[in-house]
Amino acid sequence: MGSPWPSQAPYEKHHFSDLLKRTAERLPDKTAFIGGDESTYTFGKVWDATQRTARMLQDDAGVKKGETTAILAPNCPEYAVALHGSLLTGAKVTTLNPLYVEREVQHQLEDADAVVVFVSKLFAPVMAAVKGDLPNVRKVYEIEDIWELASGHEPNPDPVEIDPEKDIAVLPYSSGTTGLPKGVMLTHYNLTSNMKQLMATGLTDENSVLLAFLPFFHIYGLMVLLNVTLTTGATCLVMPRFDPDQTLAFIEKYKVTDFFVVPPALLALAHHPKLGETDLSSLHFVLSGAAPLPPEVAAMAAERFGCPMIQGYGMTETSPLTNTVPIDAPKANTVGPAVPDTEEKVVNMDSGEELSTGEIGELLIRGPQVMLGYWKNPESTAETLIGDGWLRSGDLGYMDEDGYVFIVDRVKEMIKYKGYQVAPAELEGVVMEHPAVLDAAVIPKRNFEAGEVPKAFVVLKPGQEASADDIMAFVAKRVAPYKKLRELEFAESIPKSLSGKILRRELIEQERAKAE
Repeated sequence: MGSPWPSQAPYEKHHFSDLLKRTAERLPDKTAFIGGDESTYTFGKVWDATQRTARMLQDDAGVKKGETTAILAPNCPEYAVALHGSLLTGAKVTTLNPLYVEREVQHQLEDADAVVVFVSKLFAPVMAAVKGDLPNVRKVYEIEDIWELASGHEPNPDPVEIDPEKDIAVLPYSSGTTGLPKGVMLTHYNLTSNMKQLMATGLTDENSVLLAFLPFFHIYGLMVLLNVTLTTGATCLVMPRFDPDQTLAFIEKYKVTDFFVVPPALLALAHHPKLGETDLSSLHFVLSGAAPLPPEVAAMAAERFGCPMIQGYGMTETSPLTNTVPIDAPKANTVGPAVPDTEEKVVNMDSGEELSTGEIGELLIRGPQVMLGYWKNPESTAETLIGDGWLRSGDLGYMDEDGYVFIVDRVKEMIKYKGYQVAPAELEGVVMEHPAVLDAAVIPKRNFEAGEVPKAFVVLKPGQEASADDIMAFVAKRVAPYKKLRELEFAESIPKSLSGKILRRELIEQERAKAE
């Protein structure tokens, strides 16, 4: 089924950074970003530094078309400069979670073939620890110094010709429908198309004021906050991390209009004692995404914020936006209809046959924002992109008679902890490193505050002893904090198929039965 919004075709085929260039030429003196310390940065300043950064990368680091640069930093205005400065060289950019520990940083930089890393001073020790094991990394720049570093170079990088439909612009990592995190190849065309689709929904425009605590390394923050600002000419308040007190103070002081959140942050704010004392009259809407929004949280938030409370839906693999609820036609507990020029259908999991209105099956998506595929992973690409441009979402849902999509469950194995993606297979691998563990399976367990938490089932080796706390502490030292096991249960065996695949669904159903 198609979209209720008018078609935006044809979609322009050009360099993604052209969107920033156009805005800077149109609004050079308008404030693009306000930093966490309330310093301001105009579109003109951002674009000038972006061009100088590209020249620096070409001259100092020898970055060429097709190579990879990386960003390891919390949210900051400099993120935009590092991103688009890299893109102007023809490079692609991979974004790393700043919560990653050394082994996770090393894995992504190796897998993405990174040659340059922009790192926050906060995480310079992590980068220094892994640099010796990354011979391909030619330069490491501290991102806070980017204005000063770039100022020594001319704003005239060597022009690079790209093929917008084939050349990769960003390479974020996602668990996809199964397995370990994989690089998602998003082209310049994917990204420019999704920006046009988002703008067509009427959510954000030049007069909008955004508040960005959602992390820029994640496709939601990267596109729906950072790049929509650069595309529309909106103003964005950049917060390095979620702070409820500062969030409410900024909404009131700067008259934030468009408020994008994830369910755990929304829950925290809805219960905040200062919410009732904060002037929220500037808010046009609150949009929740990245994880399912419990109906009771949505209802409470709508009442306490006093503005439309809507949901959006998307995936890293779709750049990300595919669905959102129209403000003028809201419905409860839905992610809304497809955005312009996006087709969706719900199909039977076994036969692939398209289902009728109200029937539950897997949601398939087709549109100009759908990824090129997974980096260095043709097998996973073939599992997800199944022909004729259709992408498997890995989510179970149904459509109503108006084309509004309702997500009810997930086929995919990924755990969503407070909006963060946690791959069960990755955690299982870490658990199996413990000398006392024979076998392990990790599943999502429902949790009101976090959405889901990782729970492990562990089989110990004969004659070995280890407590649940021992194993959970072992894992915690080896992964980012949000990936930590929150619960562990010992088992005599792990259910598996004849081919040896862990039957996580069986464990999930057992867990749900216990809860009921």
